[in-house]
Amino acid sequence: MKIAFASDHAGFNAKKELMTFAEDFGYQVVDFGTYSTDSCDYPDFVYPAAKAVAQEECEKGIFICSTGIGVSICANKVKGIRCALCTDVFQAEMTRRHNNSNCLAMGANVTTLEIMRRITAIFLETGFEGGRHLRRVEKMMAIEDEQSGKTE
Repeated sequence: MKIAFASDHAGFNAKKELMTFAEDFGYQVVDFGTYSTDSCDYPDFVYPAAKAVAQEECEKGIFICSTGIGVSICANKVKGIRCALCTDVFQAEMTRRHNNSNCLAMGANVTTLEIMRRITAIFLETGFEGGRHLRRVEKMMAIEDEQSGKTE
C-alpha cells in the first residue's frame, strides 16, 4: 500500500518519524513535503498529496500540522477525500470502520509522537465495515457531487 505524507514546518519532524514507522511495517511512502522546519504553507503540500489519494495514485494520506485542523480542512477541499482529524486511537479506528476515511490528519502540538504512531497503525490496518455505513458514506459523497455540480 502506498501512503501519501504531507506536513507543514510544525509537523515536519513528526512526519519524518511516521514515514519511517510506516516503512518499517512494509508500507511504501511518498513524501509530498515539506522537507524542513522552515516556515511554509501547508496547502502547498497537502493539496498535491490529497489529489494523489483522490486520483488513486496513493491509497491513503497522512497529513500533519501543529493542530491538524488546517491540513484536514485543506485535504477535505479535494473531491473524493474524507480526511479525519484524529487525536486518539478510537477515533482512528472508527473513522476507518464507519466513514471509510482515506486520509488522516493529526496535530504535532496536540498529540504525542507515541500516540501518533498508534493512531497511524490503527488507521492503516483497520478496514471499512460497509453495510449501513456504506449507505452513509454514499450520502456524503452525493452531497459532494451536488456541490461540485455533478448530477446523475
